[in-house]
Amino acid sequence: SCPMPMLYAIAALFTFQLLGEALVHLLGLPLPGALMGMLLLLGAIAALGRVPEALERTAGGLLQAMMLLFIPAIVGVMLHFERIAREWLPFLAACVGGAVVTLVVTACTLRWLLRRQAHAEKCAP
Repeated sequence: SCPMPMLYAIAALFTFQLLGEALVHLLGLPLPGALMGMLLLLGAIAALGRVPEALERTAGGLLQAMMLLFIPAIVGVMLHFERIAREWLPFLAACVGGAVVTLVVTACTLRWLLRRQAHAEKCAP
């Protein structure tokens, strides 16, 4: 398989991140540039009406290695271990609260998608 589609997909991901960073910087928005880039990518995919195959395969490969991408963040947390030890309660509350919100949103999204799929299967000829 030719690596060119993967390179184009990675270039697209970096381009959307760059656009997001630039937009946040120019407009002074209180958002991370990477989040804005992902929103722009979502808008582009929605406008296209499908996820390009190369982007889907490349993003899937990146997701499989996602734990490796968290290593710098984990090391950063460990550098501030004394502060976390002093302020453990807010840190614990943020961790538990974030996990609960993530689980609830994921569960609601899954229920919605399953209902939508069941409805589509009933309506299909």
